[in-house]
Amino acid sequence: MKSLNRTKCFGGSLEFFEHASEQTGTAMRFSVFLPPQSQSQKVPALFWLSGLTCSEENFMQKAGAQRVASELGLALIAPDTSPRGANIPGESESWDFGLGAGFYVNATREPWAKNYRMYDYVLIELKDLVLKNFPIDSSRLAISGHSMGGHGALVLGLRNPEVFKSVSAFAPIVAPSQCPWGQKAFKNYLGDHQADWKNYDACELLKQTKTRKEILVDQGTEDKFLKEQLMPEKLEAVAKAIEFPLKLRMQSGYDHSYYFVSSFVEDHLRFHYDRLAP
Repeated sequence: MKSLNRTKCFGGSLEFFEHASEQTGTAMRFSVFLPPQSQSQKVPALFWLSGLTCSEENFMQKAGAQRVASELGLALIAPDTSPRGANIPGESESWDFGLGAGFYVNATREPWAKNYRMYDYVLIELKDLVLKNFPIDSSRLAISGHSMGGHGALVLGLRNPEVFKSVSAFAPIVAPSQCPWGQKAFKNYLGDHQADWKNYDACELLKQTKTRKEILVDQGTEDKFLKEQLMPEKLEAVAKAIEFPLKLRMQSGYDHSYYFVSSFVEDHLRFHYDRLAP
């Protein structure tokens, strides 16, 4: 693991790293914000998954989360959104698939299966790497994300409630099996057998979940992707049908950008911190 850059931020430390990944077979980058409390004790941590075209930098640069994370004593971890350097033909031809668009799945279809393993990268490799190298409490982990990353956060959180004790999302793709972004990604990464898609579809996973931990979702009403790609009403319908404690907040006038994320990120950090109490 190699440090690429380090800077002091709100009394804590923001650092960017690169390491050789066994899961993806490539170099992977991630960022970590450690609050000042981590200098004397282990702290809880929030894993943040970013959206299409993003990297490990976007959240740390644009969300404005470090001030509140420093106050709370909450570490922030943000991985890249796909492998880089696999050099698979066609991986850079479109902005919504391939580079910057790993969709947090373990690809099973060639030529993607060898490298595009973002689900296990986050759940196993990055988590273990972070816990080994930083003063983070393994029993107090949360997960959140935006758009494609919101999809990833819901999927990883619903499938692994023993790992991620708290889950939230901003403008998530809640039913990827039913929207153009998700269908394109799933068909290429997972193949045509749609039963396999259900393992990475938050609406399908929610129907099966045994956990009853509240999930917070914020969605802007002026989001240009709202109707065709995001469809939060589908997740809300499933939650109501099974009496699941979903807190869906439709935020009037907000779009899909980090201006939206930064407006409500404090709420999410406090939501997670309250649920990560020792």
